[in-house]
Amino acid sequence: MAGSSDSDNLDAMRQEALNAADRISMQNLRKSGRQTARERISILLDSDSFIEVDAFVQHRSGDFNMHLHRPFGDGVVAGHGKIDGRRVVCFSQDYAIFDGTMGEMHARKIAKVAEFAEKSQLPLIGIWDGDGQRVHDGVPSLGATGELLDILVACSGRVPIFSIILGTVSGVSALAAGLSDFVILSDDHGQMFMRSPYFIPEITSGELTQESLGGANAHASRSGLACMVAEDEEDAILSAIEILSYLPDHTLAEPEFLPSSDSPDRTCKELNKIVPADSNRPYDMRKVITEVVDEGRFLELFQTYAENIVIGFARLDGKSIGVVGNQPKILAGCLDIDASVKAARFIRTCDAFNIPVVTFVDVPGFLPGTVQEWGGIIRHGAKLLYAYAEATIPKLTVVTRKAYGGAYLAMSCKHLRSDYNISWPTGELAVMGAEGAVNIIHRAELAEAEDPQSTHSELVEEYRRKFGDPYVAARNGWLDDVIEPEQTRHKLIQALRPLSSKREWIPPKKHGNIPL
Repeated sequence: MAGSSDSDNLDAMRQEALNAADRISMQNLRKSGRQTARERISILLDSDSFIEVDAFVQHRSGDFNMHLHRPFGDGVVAGHGKIDGRRVVCFSQDYAIFDGTMGEMHARKIAKVAEFAEKSQLPLIGIWDGDGQRVHDGVPSLGATGELLDILVACSGRVPIFSIILGTVSGVSALAAGLSDFVILSDDHGQMFMRSPYFIPEITSGELTQESLGGANAHASRSGLACMVAEDEEDAILSAIEILSYLPDHTLAEPEFLPSSDSPDRTCKELNKIVPADSNRPYDMRKVITEVVDEGRFLELFQTYAENIVIGFARLDGKSIGVVGNQPKILAGCLDIDASVKAARFIRTCDAFNIPVVTFVDVPGFLPGTVQEWGGIIRHGAKLLYAYAEATIPKLTVVTRKAYGGAYLAMSCKHLRSDYNISWPTGELAVMGAEGAVNIIHRAELAEAEDPQSTHSELVEEYRRKFGDPYVAARNGWLDDVIEPEQTRHKLIQALRPLSSKREWIPPKKHGNIPL
């Protein structure tokens, strides 16, 4: 009989843990159009694969009448499960309990599964929907949150970390989510603020709405925090699953190989007519990328941020690759502060998880102007150069058109130990464009010429004949080959196959000092 009673108590407690939120909070959650923490986890994971931990955890605060309400789980559901058969660690904040705020036990619970992810070398996926620190818990809450942040930093670069933002996330919760490799916001409810929106003057005065300041589109286009914006909660979760498919479980593993029906010998005839004959006319680098990669599938990240550079994941010969490409449609493909940081961060992510990087180069230089110079383009541009030079993954580079000056050097050139560098016949590897070079080299001659315009045109043509093609670089060994555009896919695959066993010896040091 005693055993039966204990079993009944356990069943009752487990049922209470599964339905920890009160009725009014649940009604408000439903009215807002959001799902519960458990419903979100059921979308994320394979059916019946979730193993929950700490379901019976309760907060320990006795102040502000908190002792009268101690729901099981303390506002977060955590554990591990499978996505397409792959084991992952996950947690989901529950807005129906204390508005998803992070109290002491709430933070310890997330820290516990994050530590489990690090030790088990498994990806960590967090679903965030909470209003920052729980002020009722006081300093103990801060201490536990500090431990959580420390664990997340320890996970960084060791296992992939995802943050899916499905509600208003502010304060330390936003800071913790910002430590992730990938942050995805839902367009319907996803918002992030460093301070609670209740204390931001522009919001309290009505000058700005919460959505315009910290909504999904603001973080996708202005702050550069969101790598993707999803239509709704389910789309956000599925986006995280799609990104994960290109990544390994941890830094010592290789990404999963997925056999492709797309022939490695396929010619890309469309590439022969993508680049205009006029070197000043724009084209869409995405068309080049989709023509080259397996089945034309390119998962672009940060689409609306720093649009003058394109980054994302694809597959080549069944292998995961990271793609970086200058975008001639925007600012002529010039590198600026945001583009440099965007690409550098992505390259370092690929390097951490053994994903080769293929770079498509059409860059006339760094963007000039006082805004860029005073904003620190030298320091930020150096980040891109640093990321390429530091990366030990296979690095392959295709010059489609312009590759000028310092921007050419920063875009995975041979001098930064890139493994395979090729150019199309339209490639122009030079210190700068022909017109600018002539204006500097022949300044005195042009000033004295009877017909400056005609003389200038002749000198520009002469400069282009000498330096306006890829063959000077090829003769010096700075290009491995000059190819017809239609051969690009085939040549890249041929180079990538032996590079899969690439290893570089790195002299011991604590870490480099990237110009942050």
